[in-house]
Amino acid sequence: MGKILVTGVAGFLGSNLLDKLMSEGHSVVGIDNLSMGFMRNIEAHVADAQFRFIEADVTDPAVFAGIDDEIDCIVHLAAFKIPRYGTALDTLQINYRGTENALEFARQRNCKCVLASTSDVYGRNTQLPFNEAETDSVIGSSMAPRWAYAVSKLFDEHLALAYQDAYGFPVTLLRFFGSYGPNQHLTWWGGPQSVFINAVLNDEVIPIHGDGSQTRSFTFVSDTIAGIYQSIVRDEANGEVINIGSTLEISILNLAKKIKELSGTAGELRIEFVPYESFTGKKYQDVMRRIPDTSLCKKLLGVEAVVSLDEGLQRTIEWQRQITA
Repeated sequence: MGKILVTGVAGFLGSNLLDKLMSEGHSVVGIDNLSMGFMRNIEAHVADAQFRFIEADVTDPAVFAGIDDEIDCIVHLAAFKIPRYGTALDTLQINYRGTENALEFARQRNCKCVLASTSDVYGRNTQLPFNEAETDSVIGSSMAPRWAYAVSKLFDEHLALAYQDAYGFPVTLLRFFGSYGPNQHLTWWGGPQSVFINAVLNDEVIPIHGDGSQTRSFTFVSDTIAGIYQSIVRDEANGEVINIGSTLEISILNLAKKIKELSGTAGELRIEFVPYESFTGKKYQDVMRRIPDTSLCKKLLGVEAVVSLDEGLQRTIEWQRQITA
């Protein structure tokens, strides 16, 4: 793989992938509208002749039509998450239109497409760990807007596989589990660890939704990027749906305690338990446990999470301390 097109390049995963691609000698064209990404994340590469940045919206097909470069693979990371910063309509339309444009580009260029999906597509299934082939998607009520993200990503997955069947170019679908680390967004958009670290560093109360017993698996960004990169360069990934994440399970309450301990800050841990109803103002359905089966990732990509949660959080805390100083 030579030249790679990355959407959402100034975001969390996009910018970390850019670092990896440039270090491996690839040329990169990156697209981002900077709605959730930041120029600071990619400033180290802006002057590099091997990188071209396009500030634009992936929902605009003209953006892709204007790219004349010979692209070997498009990595579509740009997306709108669970409706917290907009509406369910934003989530559904942005994700559908952006993915369709990315797939159309891949079809026209006959190049590989690596598509970012999410662990949220497993929904409320209680069969653990989540296996790509065996675990059903159990989506909650349509009256709960939070499922708009999972539904949009499930549609994206089906659309990508349908494009592959119809037009013959390879696609790879990656379901990410709780990635975190440097360049993460510092709000809920970036995940609970972002908010918790900010609260601890500023001696503020940590808000925890529900009772904090819900669990997640958190994956340091270098492990996530290793999986994305191998998906780009390995033909074994073609046509596959692959979980990328850590298998370590931790409750949200214990995550808050761990961040406080690792931060080395003075004072007692202060927590406020926030009812889901007051968080959303609408019906909310949470996922109580979320753990991936990562055997396929190891088999096909040769990748497994190697950065411990303590080490990853420590590195993230230090980065967040510097970026907010």
